[in-house]
Amino acid sequence: MGNSKERTLVLIKPDGVQRGLIGTIISRFENVGLNIIACRFLIIDDALAGKHYAVHKGKPFYEKLTRYITSGPVMALAVEGKGAIELVRKLVGPTDGRQAPPGTIRGDFGRDLTMNLIHASDSPDSAEYELALYFTGKDYISWEYDFERWMCHAEN
Repeated sequence: MGNSKERTLVLIKPDGVQRGLIGTIISRFENVGLNIIACRFLIIDDALAGKHYAVHKGKPFYEKLTRYITSGPVMALAVEGKGAIELVRKLVGPTDGRQAPPGTIRGDFGRDLTMNLIHASDSPDSAEYELALYFTGKDYISWEYDFERWMCHAEN
């Protein structure tokens, strides 16, 4: 896992939202020290879905993917931290929730190949492309954890 600070896109897909898993999923990233530096709750339209899944256009499952991602609200997150892309992918688990190991998000909550709760960018190039679909520069708030200041403040 890389030691450089990276940004990556995470989408909590319509089934994750409908099942009330937004907070549970976000806590998995926070628990390992990743920062949420931007978030947006939205319904993805056909145009955005087409851009997001452009790499799959023409494949037999493309229509099913775009129909699913546009079927309800999605929580888009920009996640930042050391080696964030690889770490997020490990936390998410394999695409098919039925094959994902326990302890991963898909292994603990997933039940299907298509309705698999979450999307995470798989490389620096895809992270850059995908983040630009959902966020602009002004949307990001980079920050560092400052636990001592906020939780261990001694009263004077």
